[in-house]
Amino acid sequence: MSNKISFEFLELISDKGLIHAKFYNPPLSTAAVLMIGGGDGGFDGPASAIYPSLAENLYGKGIAALLLDYRIHSFPGNLEEAIYDVLFGVHHLLKMGIDNIGLVGHSFGGAVAIEAAVREPMISGLISLASQTAGALNVKQVSPRPILFVHGLNDIRLPPDCSRYLHSIAEEPKELVLLEGATHSLRQCREELLILLFEWFEKNLIF
Repeated sequence: MSNKISFEFLELISDKGLIHAKFYNPPLSTAAVLMIGGGDGGFDGPASAIYPSLAENLYGKGIAALLLDYRIHSFPGNLEEAIYDVLFGVHHLLKMGIDNIGLVGHSFGGAVAIEAAVREPMISGLISLASQTAGALNVKQVSPRPILFVHGLNDIRLPPDCSRYLHSIAEEPKELVLLEGATHSLRQCREELLILLFEWFEKNLIF
């Protein structure tokens, strides 16, 4: 995609303070992907800033992207506060008339995305990247919406058994992709991952 695709910086005014986001909004979009990072937040995501690249690719298919930063950056992450931020972002998209919403979250953000989907039935499906299991054990309640688990086989921060376990307790429809040679950041498989994410959202958010 062209690097001339523009985005808008947003300051979403919540009862708990400002939530910062970057919004890629193609004309007449009715679908969007909300993207969240690990405990340190930010807009870039894993795999050497894969989120802006994914947002640009989705733009070309008419799918919007909201790259959302948590209000609170901490280790361990504050799950409840992060879920609040994500649900606020989802409701912002719904108010804009975008009612076909996917999530993708990395590490701590994988658990945030799973629990946000459990609590908000308007979320259409999600991708969990190298997720922790803490805070994600309600994953079976995501069904019947689709969920994709992705993990690097060389991840020593959160071993791939985390995603194997979450996949095992999730209900269908579900998928598990384990990337050979990838560590927690997934940067070793960036291009493969970018194609995987793009094609999964294209399949599951365009009807």
